[in-house]
Amino acid sequence: MNEYVRNLDRIEFVVTMACTGKCIHCSEGEHSGFTGHIDADIAAEAVRKVCGHYRITSLMTFGGEALLFPEVVCAIHAAGTQMGILRRELITNGFFSKDAGRIREVAADLKAAGVNRLLLSVDAFHQETIPLEPVKLFAECVCGSGIDISLSPAWLVSREDGNPYNVRTREILQEFDGTGIPVGKGNIIFPEGNALKYLGAYLNENTPSDPYEEDPRDIRAISFSPEGDVLDGNVFKKDILDILNDYRPRD
Repeated sequence: MNEYVRNLDRIEFVVTMACTGKCIHCSEGEHSGFTGHIDADIAAEAVRKVCGHYRITSLMTFGGEALLFPEVVCAIHAAGTQMGILRRELITNGFFSKDAGRIREVAADLKAAGVNRLLLSVDAFHQETIPLEPVKLFAECVCGSGIDISLSPAWLVSREDGNPYNVRTREILQEFDGTGIPVGKGNIIFPEGNALKYLGAYLNENTPSDPYEEDPRDIRAISFSPEGDVLDGNVFKKDILDILNDYRPRD
């Protein structure tokens, strides 16, 4: 086994870069003009192959807004369920439709596919452009399905800071009082993408850097882009196991 990926235990998929929000804190920058998504069959097969050679304990899908393509999300998580991955998570802003029937259908499909943890992004930044009512309905449907759900707000500077964005986030979180949905720790905004462009006045040398960076000599998580890029290869052009075996850190 390749020594640089011997501790691999997590698989992530950026299902799409298309998004229903236009958030000024987004580390990925602007999301306009994106329409594509990762191929469901290739993604699911990659999950099965990796799980056949590594002890994968965690699978996550996100975006963009992954639920613009719920069938892809479900195919990936169904494969993870089949292969015995214990932690199968989805990050979503919860806004992919205004149709109540469709919202209920997608929530049921996620449960059937094996998603067992959902992080719902609600805060001052998402709700600048995303309506709250369909998000609340989706959250209630997910909660009712039995999926473990928590609210996952983005905090500016720190969770305790009293800046106007955090004040607004706390007001939005209060809208979920009575639903029984807990508020998770969320995340602290780091200075990349739109955050650096629009929120620079709040960010300084003490601001945490990207918490998701991997040690290139000890890869524990691999992340697939919508175009199939992963590590130094592309799963549309090369078998995922060959990509893992051939990986070498850049000097």
